[in-house]
Amino acid sequence: MIILDLQLVCSNVNNLPNIIKFQYWLELVAKLFKVKGEVTVRIVDEEESQTLNFLYRGINKPTNVLSFPFESSPYIQIPLLGDLIICSSIVKCQAFENNKRNEEYWAHIVIHGMLHLLGYKHFKKKQAKKMERLEIKIMHMLGYSNPYLFD
Repeated sequence: MIILDLQLVCSNVNNLPNIIKFQYWLELVAKLFKVKGEVTVRIVDEEESQTLNFLYRGINKPTNVLSFPFESSPYIQIPLLGDLIICSSIVKCQAFENNKRNEEYWAHIVIHGMLHLLGYKHFKKKQAKKMERLEIKIMHMLGYSNPYLFD
């Protein structure tokens, strides 16, 4: 089970998935990996995304999703998985540029972020391929197309 803390702090909340969709996407990934916990999904504007991207990754531009896995002491068990910071305008733009349906692209971004919270990375080619295969599998389970195929 996933406890979702959804924070909408972007200036335009039109065309965002509803809380039920976010919950569903997170739950599906959690069930596949047999994890439970709390996830904060914060939907932001480009300014906050850029600030956080620069602060934590040294990249001075906004990005679609930032993932912050929760790390605690091995002696303290707190059921937090982490935070996803998603820039709504970047997601909207990328969906349009890649000819993807809005909901489908949001699902992919949430799944991608959740996999990061679970420890998946894509810095190396082998890691990226493994993560992409998982994303494709999960997207197909949801009835969506391969997110890495573009029209």
